[in-house]
Amino acid sequence: MEKTIHIAVIPSAGLTHLIPIIEFSKKMLQLCPDFHVTCIIPTLGSPSSATIAYLQSLPSNLHYNFLPPVHEEDIMPHQNDQPVHIAVQIQRVVTLSLPYIRQELESLSSRNGLAALVTDTFAMEALDIGSELNILSYVYCPYSAMALSLFMYAPDLVEKTISMEFRDLQDPIKMPGCAPIQGRDLIDSVQDRSNLVYKQFLERCRRLNHADGILVNSFPELETETIKALQEGFKDKPQIYSVGPILQSGSSSSEPHGLECLKWLNNQPPRSVLYVSFGSGGTLSQDQLNELALGLELSGEKFLWVVRAPSNFASAAYLALENKNPLNFLPEGFMKRIKEKGLVIPSWAPQIQILSHNSTGGFLSHCGWNSILESLQKGVPLIAFPLFGEQKMNAVLLTDGLKVALRPKVNEKGIVERDEIAKLIKSLMEGEGGKEIHERMKHLQDYTANAMREDGSSAKTLYQVGLKWKNLGGIGE
Repeated sequence: MEKTIHIAVIPSAGLTHLIPIIEFSKKMLQLCPDFHVTCIIPTLGSPSSATIAYLQSLPSNLHYNFLPPVHEEDIMPHQNDQPVHIAVQIQRVVTLSLPYIRQELESLSSRNGLAALVTDTFAMEALDIGSELNILSYVYCPYSAMALSLFMYAPDLVEKTISMEFRDLQDPIKMPGCAPIQGRDLIDSVQDRSNLVYKQFLERCRRLNHADGILVNSFPELETETIKALQEGFKDKPQIYSVGPILQSGSSSSEPHGLECLKWLNNQPPRSVLYVSFGSGGTLSQDQLNELALGLELSGEKFLWVVRAPSNFASAAYLALENKNPLNFLPEGFMKRIKEKGLVIPSWAPQIQILSHNSTGGFLSHCGWNSILESLQKGVPLIAFPLFGEQKMNAVLLTDGLKVALRPKVNEKGIVERDEIAKLIKSLMEGEGGKEIHERMKHLQDYTANAMREDGSSAKTLYQVGLKWKNLGGIGE
């Protein structure tokens, strides 16, 4: 009987960081069924019911351990009456959990021997523990290869090239293999050099070089030149593997709102509905919420909108539970006026099933990487409406690189106005530009399907990594 190979994976706090590394683990287990994975989970407060439900569906060879929770007051929720940047909060949860992470890794290593450790990009402090225990240590990057390029090149850009704030640069930044990008569209962690989030970002960039390998959730057919440039530019340590697209396989529609929106879609013409969602954590300001509502109405197109209560902080719902009814914040009379054209769902909807539905013809998205990959898989073109994190970088990739999305212009206050929203919706759903985008997206859908096949690029690369872990990994065996 073949010996079980033990792997430890460490996400950071929040379901949107847990799901990517778990889905990576599930894919690896499909290809290497003799592996056993233990997921060590840092938590902020008690795990949500959605987190528990997701974890209870895992295969028997994927085990999980919740670490003692970090409490909200311990991550400095406010400084000078301003919320701490979400990246700082996530990083702080991991830092405070390090003693427990060490205990778990030491215990697993002494009992079973660990062939490899995989962390997400906010849990890289654990790489030092892996090195001490002589465990092969990898980072799973659930982003685009373009976003990974910023991680790899940022220290040089900052220390050797650019002395001013990125947002103030006039000329675009050119990273090898990537579409040129304006400084203001880089990840928001680098936009203020005096901020703690900037210093922590650079520290994470440097920690990447301590890993034995980086696993990025992209694929050569999608980001050909970027992946090639990364692999050729960093030939030594760490080795870079493109293992995507790795996606959640499905979502339940048993929740009442899920059943309602799928039933509504069944009664709409093919490719007639614009799906509008900002992921599990994105929030709009009240002014932007009003403009989006009125823009959807003004377009005259059918839409299905997953709406969240407004906030002045774009990532306000990322680690927090929503306790307000978002429908109360819509413009007066809006729900009555759009009754024949649109459906508004509070907070959550079964996104994969919506994107799979033949009535869905477009997606107005925050440009989270998982949502983008799901759109590629289902062949749904996009309107790029980025909010925070690396989402503006993803928007540049979609519009300038892949040319499968339209991106609205913002006014001097940073708001996308209703007329602009309506114009882009009509262009995507009915215009000539929209038809061209649909055609390009269809080609990318085929590339995505090929990469996801059992003999596709994703499976081949993952199996290569698995073989390395079998041959080189583990102590105490």
